[in-house]
Amino acid sequence: MSEFDSKSGNSQNIQWYPGHMTKTRRRMEECIRQVDGVVEIIDARIPMSSRNPEIDTITAHRPRIVLLNKADIADGAATSRWIDYFTGLGAMAIACDCKTGRGLSHFADDVRKLLADKIAVWQSKGMGGRSVKLMVVGIPNVGKSSFINRMAKGGKAKVADRPGVTRGNQWFTIGGGIELLDTPGVLWPKFDDPEVGRKLAFTGAVKDAVIDIELLCLDLLGYMTEFYPERLCERYRLDGVDGLQPTEVMELIARKRGMIMRGGDIDYERVSVMIMDEYRGGKLGRITLELPQK
Repeated sequence: MSEFDSKSGNSQNIQWYPGHMTKTRRRMEECIRQVDGVVEIIDARIPMSSRNPEIDTITAHRPRIVLLNKADIADGAATSRWIDYFTGLGAMAIACDCKTGRGLSHFADDVRKLLADKIAVWQSKGMGGRSVKLMVVGIPNVGKSSFINRMAKGGKAKVADRPGVTRGNQWFTIGGGIELLDTPGVLWPKFDDPEVGRKLAFTGAVKDAVIDIELLCLDLLGYMTEFYPERLCERYRLDGVDGLQPTEVMELIARKRGMIMRGGDIDYERVSVMIMDEYRGGKLGRITLELPQK
């Protein structure tokens, strides 16, 4: 699998950095002194693109657990490669589904393993009962609130299938003597690589209101035609997509789903919204859009 190169011939430079995210960054820099470690949640479908490069600086090299969320709708073989990648960087990496809790049953034990040296120091000083404080970080819509609600047994973190919901820092106590500090999702001021912006838009981390949904869908179809053609054929009952351009694949899908306007024209906006919704909902199968560089 190579890096994504859109076949649609139409790409868009996607930028989205709401003003409140600047304030959030400053608040995170202030709060990092209060925590013992960091839980970084990323999207298993786009592990690198869903990481804010500024997080490494903000978190001041605290011990880190990387949760590859939404692993249930990512390519399993690719996720295994990403776990090896992050482990090689010195982090503890876990594939999980924050909504159902799959992969998180041993989270407290994993935290104590990660912070074993620090906990041993506390015990030597008679502070063995001290709570472990962790900051939960990640870009919008990767599943931070779902993770906290799952771990806090139905806590009050806000959950919505759109970016930019959590606006303030909140503390949550979970089992195993662990406290979690929730933080709003933070993007970075500029996506240096337009491809990163597109991948974030694919998964819903960037608001659809600021992008051209039809161009975005053509980009996704270009990728899937090259790397996951069987998923398209299975989902939309196509005979084959080999050699077809994304616009041709979109038209085939539109006709299969009856998305034709009066006069026989394709309803491109409607079919684009449908395809993107089905991709984001995992209905197109387990798909990963990038692999770690060797």
